[in-house]
Amino acid sequence: MSDDIEEMGPVDYLVVEFPGNRMTGEALPLLVDLAEQGTIRILDLRFVRKDADGSITALEFTGLDEDTAALTVFDGASSELLGEDDLEEAGRALQPGNAAAILVYENRWAAPFARALRRSGAQMVASGRIPVQAILASLDAEEDGSGRPATGG
Repeated sequence: MSDDIEEMGPVDYLVVEFPGNRMTGEALPLLVDLAEQGTIRILDLRFVRKDADGSITALEFTGLDEDTAALTVFDGASSELLGEDDLEEAGRALQPGNAAAILVYENRWAAPFARALRRSGAQMVASGRIPVQAILASLDAEEDGSGRPATGG
């Protein structure tokens, strides 16, 4: 990571669980596009699997199946921000028999805004993300007039 930290945009991470270790690769071209367009910069991309007995294994790009072989385009995308303890923590969040991708990325689209804030002496003190499911539940509750999430059915 040779870029000066003062020039960077905000950095986020995602842990995406794949039931039954089934990674179809459908989202891969979209991730590649985001990186190629300069919207994001992938700093780290790792994979873990949680076996039926609860053991957690880090997966290498060479151990991926043919559906995910295209991921080798990211081989070497490692800033070493993710340590073994991070992989273990991500693995503990998985259901047995599932795999996950752990992605750390810079939001390059926000870098000019972040630089301007830093120049003015501002600093980020908190951030978060609202899950889409929570937004949909809230909108459903508002729509049915109850103020409570809809129970469905």
